[in-house]
Amino acid sequence: MVSIRSAVPVGLPAAAPILLPMLNSLSPTDVAFVMAGLMQAVLMAVWLVGAWAAAETRRATLNWAAYAGASALSFVLLVAALRQGAGGELLRAGGNVLQVLGMLALQRGIRHHIGQPAPAHAHALGLALVLAASWLGLDPAHGALRVSVNSAVLTMVCLSTAQDLHHHARDTLRLRWPVLLALPLLLAGIGFGQRGLRALLDPAAVAAQMTTDSALNVGSALGYVVIALAFHAVLMTLVVARLVAELRHRSRHDGLTGLLNRRGTEELLADQLQRSRRGGEPFVVMMLDLDHFKAINDRLGHAGGDLALQHAATVLHAALRKVDRLGRFGGEEFLALLPAITLAEAHGVAERLRTQLAAAPLEHAGAVVPLSVSIGLAAWDGAAEDLSRLLVRADRALYHAKRNGRDRVELAPVDAGEPAPPAAASAASPSRLADLA
Repeated sequence: MVSIRSAVPVGLPAAAPILLPMLNSLSPTDVAFVMAGLMQAVLMAVWLVGAWAAAETRRATLNWAAYAGASALSFVLLVAALRQGAGGELLRAGGNVLQVLGMLALQRGIRHHIGQPAPAHAHALGLALVLAASWLGLDPAHGALRVSVNSAVLTMVCLSTAQDLHHHARDTLRLRWPVLLALPLLLAGIGFGQRGLRALLDPAAVAAQMTTDSALNVGSALGYVVIALAFHAVLMTLVVARLVAELRHRSRHDGLTGLLNRRGTEELLADQLQRSRRGGEPFVVMMLDLDHFKAINDRLGHAGGDLALQHAATVLHAALRKVDRLGRFGGEEFLALLPAITLAEAHGVAERLRTQLAAAPLEHAGAVVPLSVSIGLAAWDGAAEDLSRLLVRADRALYHAKRNGRDRVELAPVDAGEPAPPAAASAASPSRLADLA
């Protein structure tokens, strides 16, 4: 066997005569535990830097730093307990409690990251059980009981966290194989469960392994390193996935109104066109333009114009059906997609938007600013029509609404097979609106 002394490079500082005897005195189990602790300490520093750099994920990353820090400290205590042998029960119990606290912090961080409340009551109960078992386990005769209780709590934490990750990967991240994100926690839960069962079935052997240098302890420490690295890989995957989702959201949404931007709207229309060509589902495109917006900008300034756009977007979005989608197409122009609807039905929706916006003026700097909108509608004319032609027809209808007095709805010509809706008017009567709705 090559000793640590023989492997020391030439030029080691003068502290070597003090450090080398200490290093040579470490058992293989001590070395394995120290390496696991150092790994967690380094990753704790990584998460602390992440918490400082990214405010959006700070709560989660601080919890993950706490997990790594508690795990690192637990290995320090376990090494000290091993060196004391049978007399190190208090240190060993402290290491076990820190291990549990670390896993609870890991789950809390994941819950914060995915927008779920932390299971505070379950965590309090689990910690109370661990503390009680650790106190009883100070008697070496009850050491196996401490191991079994700690393992049971860790198993439940790992399995419930694995379930959280699986649901998040399936429902939010839409991963093809969501189980892969949960797999490290699932495997850890199985490992902790097996250790707890061993402590119940063969307590004498487990108690002996805890207090001596053994191949099983070395293997457990190395296995922990692998699993812990997999844990941190999962956490980093969650962070990267959020960043990618935020970038994708920003690339498809308007920063001022929060609606889909032109790119996002065009992608939505393309998806609807493919769906309609496959199944024949009708849909209508609605082009909307705020009336006299230049005068509003001149009167209120650009900040006031932005408020008018935000206000209009809120009112118009609220007046649509749940299945409809609204986007900002450019400047003061909006576009709405109305799926599974005829042109006559869409006319009623458009009139509702027009009247509700007119009834909700913008209040700004003590003044009431009336808002109105002109709307052009075009229904998809069948498989032969592409998006460019459909948008041209909707835009022409909008142009006619503007030319014919604004604050009105105009319709693009419809296919002969579809009954024409009532003629548009700049101010429909309440009875007509009731018929159209």
